[in-house]
Amino acid sequence: MIVEYIRYSIPLEQAGQFEAAYATAEQWLLPSPHCLGYELSQCVEDPTQFVVRIEWSSTEDHLQGFRKSECFPPFLAAIRPYIASISEMRHYALKASSNSSAGPRVQSAKP
Repeated sequence: MIVEYIRYSIPLEQAGQFEAAYATAEQWLLPSPHCLGYELSQCVEDPTQFVVRIEWSSTEDHLQGFRKSECFPPFLAAIRPYIASISEMRHYALKASSNSSAGPRVQSAKP
């Protein structure tokens, strides 16, 4: 598994529209067999900062599978207005994980 982090700087007046765009994009992201789940988080200290965390089966599955699938064009169309607001978009290899003290975890279920 690979985790992609996408960091956005979104003006407060666009935050609701940004969240709605990802709700639309989710309809195309989650059905992909390459996507294992995703999260959208907003920074508490600076609410103009958002992080999207997407779990992919592999970097290759993301770049060659999802991006070349029929799911990608409508996904991209939904988030296209916010691409210029990306400050980082990278893949990370998970090295350790623990959720015992993190409290309840909300995950989107795949249809």
